[in-house]
Amino acid sequence: MTIFDVVRNAVLAGFGAREKVKEFVDDLVKKGELSESQGAKLIKEWSERVDKGTSDWSRNISDMISKTMEKMNIPTRDDIEKLNRKIQTLSARVKKLEGAHEAEETEQ
Repeated sequence: MTIFDVVRNAVLAGFGAREKVKEFVDDLVKKGELSESQGAKLIKEWSERVDKGTSDWSRNISDMISKTMEKMNIPTRDDIEKLNRKIQTLSARVKKLEGAHEAEETEQ
């Protein structure tokens, strides 16, 4: 199972759990054990907690992946972009030097 599969399953489970909580609260409201406002408040609080937990979990996974890539010494996109800019700068300098060298040769 890949990390993508784990994340996808967790997200789908979160959506399923959210729906189950809503159904449970709706049943309590229908039975008169909770008022509609209490039910709405309960669902809102639970959703906020789930969203915060999901956000924290996502950040932790992202940090773990970044640390793993760093330990494996895999270059980041930013590293590659920096190298490409250096290559372009050096290529321009080489062309300029070659042009100056060719001009000197034609003068002689």
